[in-house]
Amino acid sequence: MAIYESNIKTISSSEEVVFDILSNMNNLSVLQKTESIEGKVKIIELDTDSCIIELEKFGKIELEITEKTPYSSLKYEFFQLPISMFAEIKLKNIVENQTQMQIILNADIPAMMKFMLDKQLEKGVNTLADMFESALNRYNH
Repeated sequence: MAIYESNIKTISSSEEVVFDILSNMNNLSVLQKTESIEGKVKIIELDTDSCIIELEKFGKIELEITEKTPYSSLKYEFFQLPISMFAEIKLKNIVENQTQMQIILNADIPAMMKFMLDKQLEKGVNTLADMFESALNRYNH
């Protein structure tokens, strides 16, 4: 399984606030207002623990929260993909109202496809972390 880790991002809120936002998929609608994804990502369906999004040039992906560890970790599983993929968002309080966030993506990529997808997945996990950082910092102000 290939592992892709985003750069560590800083959110100007407590880990409790960040966790509460990320643990409810209905809050993903705030991401749709992020300039970097406008027109590239369309949210099709949302509920508390899952969502279906449509990515430009890719198609529909279903995402479901599979595990919640209060204030420190959220685990997700992706569906409707040709490969098995899981993600984890790790949160760590650094000082009052400052939380570090990192996204870790685990993908079961066949060796022949790894060469083609490696750079896109590395870029994608960092782009997603950037979007979350921007949206979460804006959400709380």
